[in-house]
Amino acid sequence: MSTIHIKTPLDEKTIEKLRAGDQVLITGTIYSARDAAHKRMVDALDRGEALPFDITNQIVYYMGPSPAKPGQAIGAAGPTTSGRMDSYTPRLLASGLKGMIGKGNRSQAVKDAIKKYKAVYFAAIGGAGALASKAIKKAEVIAYQDLGAEAILRLEVEDFPVTVINDIYGGDLYEEGKAKYRVKSDV
Repeated sequence: MSTIHIKTPLDEKTIEKLRAGDQVLITGTIYSARDAAHKRMVDALDRGEALPFDITNQIVYYMGPSPAKPGQAIGAAGPTTSGRMDSYTPRLLASGLKGMIGKGNRSQAVKDAIKKYKAVYFAAIGGAGALASKAIKKAEVIAYQDLGAEAILRLEVEDFPVTVINDIYGGDLYEEGKAKYRVKSDV
């Protein structure tokens, strides 16, 4: 299987080419946000307010970084559990978000929204935050600085490695993986 190189922002043409299981390298701008930032963004949308950045065609990385060492753009930058964002995700997808990076399964509501709004869910390798940070060339807090490690960051990435987990066709790499090893019953 070959690796697919994509540039941000995402467009539907790119998303339509991606399938569960594809290995992808992302270059461009992505944003980090976790549950506290997601709650604030959805609350802002509920009040009719603008978000702190235009999420149209963007990718959000569910990550809370450790502090950067001197000479580094960011400290360890591994993914956090995506399920914590599930209650907010359909609303953000409806508002134009096109990609998410995290780890772990997504709810059925999120998988349905991925198909409906033509988006994609990627996984980054958990436990490899120091390695992931090497693909992040620049990190800048752009909103909710009071949240500390959960503030929204604008990240400039180069060949950031991810795997497509959920695609617009209903593909789910986690379910496909489990199915391969399920014991077939003669009953």
